[in-house]
Amino acid sequence: MTSTDKTNTMKILNIISYPISLLYGIIMAFRNMLYDFKILKSNTFDISTICVGNLSYGGTGKTPLVEYLIRLLSPEKNIAILSRGYKRSTKGFVLAKNNSLSSEIGDEPKQYKIKFPNIQVAVCENRCIGVGELLKINSETNVVILDDAFQHRSIKSGLNILLTDYNNLYTRDNILPSGTLREFKHGANRAEIILITKCPKTITEKERDKIKNEINPKKNQNVFFSFIEYAPIQQINKNNNNENVSLVNSVLLFSGIANTKPLEQYLSEKKYSVESILFQDHHKYSLNDLVKIRETFNNIAEENKIIVTTEKDLMRIETSEQREIIKDLPVFIIPISVDFFPEDKEMFNLIIWNYVRNDRKN
Repeated sequence: MTSTDKTNTMKILNIISYPISLLYGIIMAFRNMLYDFKILKSNTFDISTICVGNLSYGGTGKTPLVEYLIRLLSPEKNIAILSRGYKRSTKGFVLAKNNSLSSEIGDEPKQYKIKFPNIQVAVCENRCIGVGELLKINSETNVVILDDAFQHRSIKSGLNILLTDYNNLYTRDNILPSGTLREFKHGANRAEIILITKCPKTITEKERDKIKNEINPKKNQNVFFSFIEYAPIQQINKNNNNENVSLVNSVLLFSGIANTKPLEQYLSEKKYSVESILFQDHHKYSLNDLVKIRETFNNIAEENKIIVTTEKDLMRIETSEQREIIKDLPVFIIPISVDFFPEDKEMFNLIIWNYVRNDRKN
């Protein structure tokens, strides 16, 4: 099937699924209306609560932003992170421990706990119950970051940060299943900050203005622009001899995240020959998956080759049986972070600090 055929097929499928999308959007709009008119209750807490979320289904860069906020606020504030714990096997409130498995708390919460062991990290489907439990455990907590909670209207966050991918702005998207939006676009009106993520570092002022005009923010909303920073790749198998990365010219990338295109592009720009094995977002790796990765790597003819994956994927390769399959392979991760353009960073940080310093229990 040619790319044109695929495009035409997608257009037909979008048209067929549009009535379902419309019905789903109406249901979500009705639910939001019940909260807007206070028919359904939104709960508040006597602490600062920052919601990091999106209108679309994943892939906007929430995890790096949560980590950015942790680094920004933790020197002065007592922070806790609350997430749903997507695809975990447990139910209810679970407090993350240093040895928690991703199957128990989810891959993102596990990543937060490993990188910031002194920060309280918890998961709970009911965010109100989750915040209450966190405060019972540590009454000194004064900032809770709610990861992926923009549609959780039962809790009213003091500050809402809405993320949208530069390559797929919510203004150009459609409701599920014909698009990736979880609710109609006007849901963005609930955000105080709209953050355009994964921007090219070469973005021009003209393009920034064009995007701002397209978003058409309300008077109380600020629009900022950010980009991805890739740290030097790190080898995870410490018992192996360190590969001379400067000599590597072939990479096998495996990943189960929502959008691998920026990572694939980054590796290509580094002049690597890239072969990819891609899985669905939050994919739970089986032993057969890792055997396939190993076999594919061994079949690459190039001698100067390595395996690359993400921090989040590594969280889902955690059992001794899984690690045994890849223990002698040159597996590397590329840590990523979010950063802001100079004209955005100072104001973004100022808004965050003004909120947490002036809000209630602070």
